[in-house]
Amino acid sequence: MKILYAIQGTGNGHISRARDIVPILSKLGELDVLVSGIQADVPLGFPIRYNFKGLSLIFGKKGGVDVMATYREGNLRRLLEEINSLPVEQYHLVISDFEPVSAWACYHKGKPCTGLSHQAAVLNKASPKPKKFDPIGRIVLKNYAPVTTQYGFHFQSYGEGISTPVIRQQIRSLEVGNDGHYTVYLPAYDDKRIIEALSGFKKAKWEVFSKKSRKPYGKGNVSIQPVDNELFLKSLANAAGVFCGAGFETPAEVLFLGKKLMVVPMRGQYEQQCNAAALKEMGVPVIKSLKKKNWKKIGQWLEEGEVPKVNYPDETEKILKMLVDGHAEEELLLPEGTADNIPGLKTLKKLTLRKVLAQIAKDNIPFKPAGRKKQ
Repeated sequence: MKILYAIQGTGNGHISRARDIVPILSKLGELDVLVSGIQADVPLGFPIRYNFKGLSLIFGKKGGVDVMATYREGNLRRLLEEINSLPVEQYHLVISDFEPVSAWACYHKGKPCTGLSHQAAVLNKASPKPKKFDPIGRIVLKNYAPVTTQYGFHFQSYGEGISTPVIRQQIRSLEVGNDGHYTVYLPAYDDKRIIEALSGFKKAKWEVFSKKSRKPYGKGNVSIQPVDNELFLKSLANAAGVFCGAGFETPAEVLFLGKKLMVVPMRGQYEQQCNAAALKEMGVPVIKSLKKKNWKKIGQWLEEGEVPKVNYPDETEKILKMLVDGHAEEELLLPEGTADNIPGLKTLKKLTLRKVLAQIAKDNIPFKPAGRKKQ
């Protein structure tokens, strides 16, 4: 059986999880790997058959997504070429970890695509959601990489089809200690903002891993170094606590290691807002930003932060076998003549718009028409 495993390469979490998933899938079939995205810092360590730009969300410097940079990098014409060049019809099973090229190629060609991602769990009705409803954020998340069947990972098994996190073997095998320092990973902020927020806590030693810096340096009690997987793991294993964004993999690994945790969700990022809601339910402190008004909460966390108890068994192989056995028969090769390309950019835009509008109608989301301004 031929399997295509497609991975979202924006950020490091998807790649880190894939490092455990790829060897297992390789034993279950003839595997090809696809990676799209341009912001991962962690190498996969396995051969990649397809390497695409895809659609990457670009991190900014002030705690959110850089919309203009995302737009500049999000070349729809290039995306169309990538979708058309991907021969999904040659595979019995296509598995997408929130990866848009494979998902849209399958969608257009009428081929089933199985989602295996954290995002699938976030979209599940049973998982926690932020108090402030974000319909557009939810629609974007749902239609970014459309799939026919979904299996998800979350901080807890909130409902059917949701499993606890894949904790990579590198984390499971760490010798855990406590050197008293705090590990920091906030890729949506620049070094200056991080140093400004943390340097006031003189008794704490901060080890910051930065996407913005190319060489290590220090300022007072804050040390800055470029993202490096091995150094990050060492810092993580010996930290007193971890201060990071409200992504999924890093917070899950921190909870597994029994470290106290504080998170800052990215602005305008629906998935991270949902993650923050879930972590808050578990007792993890959440702050909205690194603005001065939130510094008091950082100090309270340093003094009082507690560690939620979790149970994350190693069930990755069991889950993948279940997925392959359950979908191998239905994910058959397409009949000849059904693998035509999307004819042009206008057609791609119509496809994506149609899915978004259909979702708005299905969810019955009200949109007020523009009217005259009150005099």
